[in-house]
Amino acid sequence: MRRFVTLVFLLFFTVSFGVSISGCAKKTSVTYCNGLGFGTIVGQTSKILLSPQNIGISLNYGEMGSVSHPSATDCKNSPTSPSSFTYGITDANGKPVDANGSQTIADIVPSGTNAGRLCAGVWNRNTGGGIPDYTTCTPNNLSGTVYVVANADSVSSNPLPIYVHPVVTSVVLGVPSTDCIHDPATNCSPAAFINSPTVCTINPANGCCTAPVSTASLPLDVTAGCISQGVTGQIAARVFAGTDTTNPANNISCRVGHLTYTAQTGAVVGIDQDGIATALQPGSTTITANVSNAGSSAGFFSTCPPASIVLSVPPSNGPSATVDLNTTQPITAKVLDTHNVQLTGLNLQFVSTTPTTIPASTGAVTPLLPGAAAITAVCQPPNCNPAPVNQIGLFGNGKPITSNPIEITAPGTSSTVLFIGSTQSQYIVPVDFTMNTVGAPVRLPYVPNSMVISDDGASIYMGSDKEIMTFSAITNGLTSQDPSVSGKVLAVSPDSSTLVITDPVRKLIYLYKSTGGVESTFGGVGTHAEFTPDNSTVYITMGDVDGSGNVTPNNQLLIHANDIGWYLTNSAQATPDVTVGVPSVGAFFSGTVTSAKGYCAVTTATTVNGQTTTSNVYYPDAAVTGPATDRLMATNDGLHILGAKAAGGVGTFSDMLLSSATGPGLPVGSCPGNNALTFTQTPVLANVPLTGITATAITGLDATSDSSLAFVTYTGTGGVLPMYKTSAGGAGTLSSLPLATTSGGTPVAPVAGVFSADNSTFFAGTSGDNAVHLINRTTLTDDPTKAILPKLPGVNGGVATPDLIVQRPRKTLS
Repeated sequence: MRRFVTLVFLLFFTVSFGVSISGCAKKTSVTYCNGLGFGTIVGQTSKILLSPQNIGISLNYGEMGSVSHPSATDCKNSPTSPSSFTYGITDANGKPVDANGSQTIADIVPSGTNAGRLCAGVWNRNTGGGIPDYTTCTPNNLSGTVYVVANADSVSSNPLPIYVHPVVTSVVLGVPSTDCIHDPATNCSPAAFINSPTVCTINPANGCCTAPVSTASLPLDVTAGCISQGVTGQIAARVFAGTDTTNPANNISCRVGHLTYTAQTGAVVGIDQDGIATALQPGSTTITANVSNAGSSAGFFSTCPPASIVLSVPPSNGPSATVDLNTTQPITAKVLDTHNVQLTGLNLQFVSTTPTTIPASTGAVTPLLPGAAAITAVCQPPNCNPAPVNQIGLFGNGKPITSNPIEITAPGTSSTVLFIGSTQSQYIVPVDFTMNTVGAPVRLPYVPNSMVISDDGASIYMGSDKEIMTFSAITNGLTSQDPSVSGKVLAVSPDSSTLVITDPVRKLIYLYKSTGGVESTFGGVGTHAEFTPDNSTVYITMGDVDGSGNVTPNNQLLIHANDIGWYLTNSAQATPDVTVGVPSVGAFFSGTVTSAKGYCAVTTATTVNGQTTTSNVYYPDAAVTGPATDRLMATNDGLHILGAKAAGGVGTFSDMLLSSATGPGLPVGSCPGNNALTFTQTPVLANVPLTGITATAITGLDATSDSSLAFVTYTGTGGVLPMYKTSAGGAGTLSSLPLATTSGGTPVAPVAGVFSADNSTFFAGTSGDNAVHLINRTTLTDDPTKAILPKLPGVNGGVATPDLIVQRPRKTLS
């Protein structure tokens, strides 16, 4: 009895304790996808996605690849993490494919460490000899499409297409046949093809396959011409296995999978993952097509270049304006492409003929000092309308386009700081007209043979037979010496960054950084040089050195352009001087006949295997046969090329009036197809004698920035300053201005000169009295009381002739 009671007692407490524990336990919360308490549970894998699901994977025979790691989600699209995935190959109907058969198209590692690795053929299995399974891929050389399916947690993924085909050797851009595009009239579609193959024709020769091109965008035939900005369309291509792209048997376009396209220059065209292209900025770019894990240069895409750039000044929208100092004047640029579509967002470069006083910025000018300037806009490759080297000129891409010039006048007067030197003196004298004082002579390390000032007015560069000297135009002191480079300074770029230096001893021409150091060299001797206003190109005339060290012009022209580097070409004659036209569509060269070369290259196109490439002859002849000249200059208004010549002691003057089909001046707009620009010029004055002088050499032509007046400087005798008043529509007036006798003596010849930036004064350095005469531009008189006698100490004693003169404009103190 006692035992029975004890057993009951234990059972009572044991059951109660168990019930107590069970009742207090926390149950796991289960949430069902349908919210009804049954079915699929939230958090369990319900979907597996293999990517790229609409693109698939292309493999060459015997090529190995792999599928990307599947993404698994539950019914709420939240990620899940299956412990592992297994893979299998199926056909188009979802039936598993035997991976061991001789007809196997593709194989996959089903599980394990390398699960998901693909083989365009058959993986090795149980081969022995210490060779691990799934390491050797044996091709069956069978083309076709199979599908990979990933499995995990009793869920199967979408079928991922695997395209197996012969080895891709090339891809060529083109346009699909109309048979490849869905046609509602005939209901040509993939389904229609399956049901009625005679309605939709497969033609591998033109890229037509069983899967028609998407009709979301019209197809683009990028081989037929350029595409206007903003136009969108489908890029299509032919894929080949073999070098002969004309053989239809080599066309495997219908066997490969999805092609992805990449533009080398993304600013020209944007291409999405489906091959839909949108033309963006003008230019040409290489298109790479990626298939079978390899990229192939497939062709080129061209966004249409500008055909015209028309500048105007609002609100009148005229070609000229008067703008007060420190006032911003907007400039309107209307740009049309070769299909007459207006372009926007172009990287145009606005340039000024006188950036010191009236600099140009993007779409506006703000005069800093009084003066005049011609403003043009340039679409200059490679920053605007670029093209690969073997595509320059095709459809007009890769070539520059220049606008019409507009004239800006800033009224008022400015002061000048004049710097006077000589090729026979080791001194330089600064004259500050703001303070109305002649500075003390500054001794230089060596006698200069040349002197140029940067457009920013900060630095003066002087050459010598020992070194290059840099002089500060701000502090009036020497700032640097570079004995590693010697010679003559021919020019400085408008942005003040680069000098052209020629060394007749070493017979080298340097592009020299204004901060010091050589950028590039070319063999030869230069005589004169001039940059284009956009800094992109410099033209250099060449010469030969005789035994006495004298340089005689020859018939070689040297050009350096940012996009092509050094370029040496020949002229039919010796060319002693060069001037760049306004706008800078070409350059003019002096000689027994004044000639010119345009900036539009002559393009020859060649098409091989469906791809067109080009070759170019740069800077061709521009069909100019003007009068004989020694020195040249282009006026800023773009209407005149002025020239002077000393022939047998007789000085002559010429004026070539420019015109073109686009109006007065040089031609503007896009390059004319594959042909060079030609410049039309009419010699309204041809070799007219400069009366009253005997000239041994013409040393310079200087014109006002408003293009109304020009002076000729020379060595020889005469005591007068030849001057020419231009006329916009014909011949101007040629005369001479007598030079006044100064306290230094009687002037013999004006050997050098420079205009003040505000055009009010011409400073003429003269031999005979070794003075600098101040010619009043308004009255055209020479006041001897204002003449400057710098008294430069000569290297051989006495006073040297001031034949080196530069000026820096500055604001007046009033």
